[in-house]
Amino acid sequence: MPGQQHIVVIIHAAAYGSERCLSGLRVANTLAARDDVASLRVFLMSDATVAALPHQHDGAGSGLQALVQELVAAGATLRLCRTCALARGLAELPLIEGVAIGTLPELGDWIAAADKVITF
Repeated sequence: MPGQQHIVVIIHAAAYGSERCLSGLRVANTLAARDDVASLRVFLMSDATVAALPHQHDGAGSGLQALVQELVAAGATLRLCRTCALARGLAELPLIEGVAIGTLPELGDWIAAADKVITF
């Protein structure tokens, strides 16, 4: 069995409109449940920053909030890009509990320390 891995998942696809953001969150949740993952960090960029807002519902009656909350409960670190959030007017809005604003230098540190980086 390989050693403990440090994994970063970067999601930049729009929260709604394609399934890439959903897929990224689903993969992240799968990784969070693994015993060989020492740390999981998820960075939401571009239009994916919207996924950090609570109380959203898509046409099917489900939203991404539950997936984000599962990641937080599993101990994953979730950040959304400050610049991206400011550009979309999200920086002052309440976020899903456990999600915080992050910076590109922080993401750079995560990437440098990661064993694997996955993007969606």
